[in-house]
Amino acid sequence: MGMVSEFKEFAMRGNVVDLAVGVVIGAAFGKIVASLVNDIIMPAVGFLVGGVNFNDLAIELKAATVDAAGAEVPAVLIKYGAFIQTIVDFMIIAFAIFVAVKVINSLKRKQAEAPPVPAEQSEEAKLLTEIRDALKR
Repeated sequence: MGMVSEFKEFAMRGNVVDLAVGVVIGAAFGKIVASLVNDIIMPAVGFLVGGVNFNDLAIELKAATVDAAGAEVPAVLIKYGAFIQTIVDFMIIAFAIFVAVKVINSLKRKQAEAPPVPAEQSEEAKLLTEIRDALKR
């Protein structure tokens, strides 16, 4: 088996395709959650704590300067506000995934608890059952 055909077999395996779909949907979900946090939750939290914009929260280690050539050297900052916002993003994503996994597990449990549907007997089995019942009589 050539390397190309082996790779094709690997790439078309169900798990790889499912993983690729999961990554794409996860990336889109991440953008939705980032927008939710950045555009809805954090402005509301900032308003509640006195009009604070979390993206602006930082500790300045070194002020911005201009070098000898006239180019501006940016300030050195520890942006703890952006870090807080990233933590909120993570918590929302983690909670959403927790809820999704909980729902999936409960659906699997319900499916496992459901009585199995009896398979319909073949014609041979029906005939043999009738013969057995007739012999018992």
